[in-house]
Amino acid sequence: MTDRPHRPQGPEESRAPHELFLRIAPELRIFLPARHRGAESLSVPHDGTSSLVHIVQSAGVPLTEVGALVLADGRRVEPEHRPEAGETVRVEPVERPQRVPDGPPRFLLDVHLGTLARRLRLVAGLDTAYHNDRDDAALVEQANAERRVLLTQDRGLLMRRQLWMGAYVHGSRPDDQLADVLDRFAPPLAPWTRCTACNGLLDGVPKSEVEHLLRPGTRRTYDTFARCRDCGHVYWHGAHGSRLEELVAGAAESARAAGSGTAGA
Repeated sequence: MTDRPHRPQGPEESRAPHELFLRIAPELRIFLPARHRGAESLSVPHDGTSSLVHIVQSAGVPLTEVGALVLADGRRVEPEHRPEAGETVRVEPVERPQRVPDGPPRFLLDVHLGTLARRLRLVAGLDTAYHNDRDDAALVEQANAERRVLLTQDRGLLMRRQLWMGAYVHGSRPDDQLADVLDRFAPPLAPWTRCTACNGLLDGVPKSEVEHLLRPGTRRTYDTFARCRDCGHVYWHGAHGSRLEELVAGAAESARAAGSGTAGA
């Protein structure tokens, strides 16, 4: 494709012989340039050789966010389909909840989603890998090797051909990001079972085994503790316990809502 700007089209007769038309679903228009987000139809250059995956991603929409590509006659086609000049292709968002091959989803988050990683671990109990020092190539390599869904707000990272599975995280607040991930994947939840620091599993531990690690105020106030199997970090329901309980309740509600959507489909 060329770098010339896309432009919204009017009536059918305005079609040029070397263009085709994308009808981008409203949920996906966030990925388009701001000037095109209100357009129902987007014209793009047609060179006769490009596949739909190339055309759609060149328009700004990562293929990870696309659920279906539908021609004007209602026929669904694969991303590798090479459209004809003048065709119209409807681009639909991925269906929610989205299923992940090989069982419950396991996640890998990029450097900008550290707070979300901690919440996915402790609040939702989800297997969540996170590093604050990995470049894009290393993230893709780990996601592929460990069959993890790469969560990010970097569209360019999602467009890497080598990536086996990824998802764009909507929202600027960690609460909204958590709700978005749970709505999209509807994973089984296991709150209070993973370490926020290293992603290891937590086991209940007698107070007598950890009290030497506690500050005097904590020893006097709390009696129920858990410890990470991997790094030894100790947890208890402290001053922020009520806030975390709210997050857990919200996560459970999001998961129930996503599950109800599946049942009704």
